[in-house]
Amino acid sequence: MFYQNEKLALFVDGANLYSAARALGFDIDFKKLRAEFMRRGRLSRAFYYTTLLENEDYSPIRPLIDWLDYNGFTMVTKQAREFTDSAGRRKIKGSMDVELAVDAMEMAKHVDHIVLFSGNGDFKPLVAGLQRMGVRVSVVSTIRSNPQMISDDLRRQVDNFIELDDLKDVIGRPAREPRDDDMIET
Repeated sequence: MFYQNEKLALFVDGANLYSAARALGFDIDFKKLRAEFMRRGRLSRAFYYTTLLENEDYSPIRPLIDWLDYNGFTMVTKQAREFTDSAGRRKIKGSMDVELAVDAMEMAKHVDHIVLFSGNGDFKPLVAGLQRMGVRVSVVSTIRSNPQMISDDLRRQVDNFIELDDLKDVIGRPAREPRDDDMIET
């Protein structure tokens, strides 16, 4: 699947990877993830894409974004918009698909292999375009927890599908031991 001398770039669709890992019941250790792909080839760049809510003083994702930014990931963020639909429900709109696709096409001339952490079928044309440029493309997602986590069209297009659950022992964070103050007495 990987060759030691090939140049790699990682493209992490943050929301998609979070959903897939959560469905499998584990958290990603991004330091281990980066180290794993540095072991598999010559890692040129690791991109992480996510949206942030506008007008939000504190975001629960902010500590992760800051940590990734300081630890070898290229962070790509933009503001998501919050609105109320006609039924009065709170909705959030934000997608990083275009930014990821543009960055991947620009990186294609500098790498041999792109690893996309997403199961989003909208990326099928991107994968086909990268392949026409001579870049091998692997996708990391899951079918074990829920077959709908990855588009069948995307899975058929890529050169290699990596089941996220198979990486759990390599890139997963150890389960946190409950502390005494976590226990609730009844």
